[in-house]
Amino acid sequence: MPDNKILAVVGATGAQGGGLVRAILSDKSGGFAMRTLTRDPKSDKAKALAKLGAEVVVADVNDVESLKRAFAGAYGAFCVTFFWEHLSPEKEFNHAKHMAQAAKQAGLKHVIWSTLEDTRRWVPLSDTRMPTLMGKYKVPHFDSKGEADRVFKELGLPTTFLLTSFYWDNLIHFGMGPKKGQDGELAFTLPMGDKKLPGIAAEDIGKCALGIFKKGQEFIGKTVGIAGEHLTGAQMAAALTKALGRDVRYNAVPPEVYRTFGFPGAEDIGNMFQFKRDFEQVFCGARNPEVARALNPSLQTFDTWLARNKSRIPLE
Repeated sequence: MPDNKILAVVGATGAQGGGLVRAILSDKSGGFAMRTLTRDPKSDKAKALAKLGAEVVVADVNDVESLKRAFAGAYGAFCVTFFWEHLSPEKEFNHAKHMAQAAKQAGLKHVIWSTLEDTRRWVPLSDTRMPTLMGKYKVPHFDSKGEADRVFKELGLPTTFLLTSFYWDNLIHFGMGPKKGQDGELAFTLPMGDKKLPGIAAEDIGKCALGIFKKGQEFIGKTVGIAGEHLTGAQMAAALTKALGRDVRYNAVPPEVYRTFGFPGAEDIGNMFQFKRDFEQVFCGARNPEVARALNPSLQTFDTWLARNKSRIPLE
């Protein structure tokens, strides 16, 4: 409808932005229209969104002028960065800055910035419990987002700072699902010891974001942390065992071992899990499943997510 408020969605073909896009499209009476930002409008994902009725505009987070054009005339924007495409915290910070500058230029009434903690507030660079990475970070993909919070604040943007959790979808796409060992048994590996890990279905992040936009002024200037559940590695392994019908054991490796696994970003991810383990109360305390459920009544538990997605988890 023409009087619907336009939400500009960065990363509309990704996990978080895609979840918001689908939430808006399925909520016909929600009062919002959706504008998807993409670098490649000819991609299969962009074409699929256009077919569903989304307005698709070309924008690149490297190009602040393209973002200004894409945000023009919108009511609000969902801003998210793409660290794992380039593994550069400096690029991530600059992309966030470009989005904030474009939002300011467009006079947006509500911005959701998908952020994370700057872990250096708790683990200074001088702290030897975990290695310093790239010269000035402890958890680069956290620290650069947390550092960018100040840009949104300094520009005086009407921002909600959204703290997300571990995507359960990482068990499908990021190679973090159970792996078959030499003994043929399945093991789920995390460097979390017996501490709880806040987790969420990626699509529920988008649904929670829509809930925040619907609340309007209520969450502007606030930090909102969301999770589907807080679970230990042992609890996740037990849920996987039940869902898959195969025994899955929890392999609790130390972070220093996880950091040596050799995949791109292994040190960053190892430090991330160590931060979540060592500061469990801080990290879990900032992410409330009840808040998430109030924003998104269809919020999934891990068991619910597994029932829907177990066949997609590779078990090689």
